[in-house]
Amino acid sequence: MATRNANTLEALFIQQLSDIYSAEKQLTKALPKLARAATNPDLVAAFESHLQETHHQVERIDQVVENTGVKLKRMKCAAMEGLVEEGQEVIEEFEQGPVLDAALIAAAQKVEHYEIASYGTLIALARHLNFGQIEGLLQDTLDEERAADQKLTQLAEGKVNVSARQEGGGAGKPSGRHT
Repeated sequence: MATRNANTLEALFIQQLSDIYSAEKQLTKALPKLARAATNPDLVAAFESHLQETHHQVERIDQVVENTGVKLKRMKCAAMEGLVEEGQEVIEEFEQGPVLDAALIAAAQKVEHYEIASYGTLIALARHLNFGQIEGLLQDTLDEERAADQKLTQLAEGKVNVSARQEGGGAGKPSGRHT
């Protein structure tokens, strides 16, 4: 069970920053697995490129810590742990190919949306705490996360989902049945 923090906005900021730091660290281990499982060359390149961005995002969090003087809590982001586990589950459930690529994009977009929400929250908290000196660092990362999400959407809609539909025989109307 987690111990109680001081009931302050700064304590919340530290908790949220510690959470996303853990999330980014977990992602540096998960992205290479997603890249190895993907078959679409553009998707592989997107995962590899985002891995490099993620390393820079961890460095930015280190800069935020240095610029604010806060001390991160040692914690594990349970949400990212679950999202990474979901990614592993689709790797195990689907054969390598276009359908797995579509599933990997879905899993990766869930991660991006979590990160977008986290960085948006951190920016809002930083403003209220008068941590203006770090807002740009957090905004840079938020912009990268939004761009990664958009790139995944473009890959899905422009290539991957089309290939998955052709491979899986998904032409026609949905059956309306859920299995």
